[in-house]
Amino acid sequence: MQLTAIVRKGEKQYVALCPEVDVVSQGATVEKALSNLKEAVELYIEEMGLPDGVGEDGLIVTHFGVKDAKTPSSVGA
Repeated sequence: MQLTAIVRKGEKQYVALCPEVDVVSQGATVEKALSNLKEAVELYIEEMGLPDGVGEDGLIVTHFGVKDAKTPSSVGA
C-alpha cells in the first residue's frame, strides 16, 4: 500500500506526517523521520485498522494559497 509522507524541517529535527491516518513522527534526518513514520503508521494500522477510504484510488494531493494575514488589504477587515 502506498501512503503519503509530508516532511518539514523543524527547529531541531525533521517532522514527517502521514495525512491519510493523521500520524506524525520525527528524526534527525529526512531518512530517519521517514523510517520512524513508517514504523508508527504500521503500528497504528495494526492497532486501529485503516480509516474508511484509505488505500482506495482517488487520493488527491494538491497545494493552495491563502492571503498573508499581514497584508494591508486584510488589516482592519
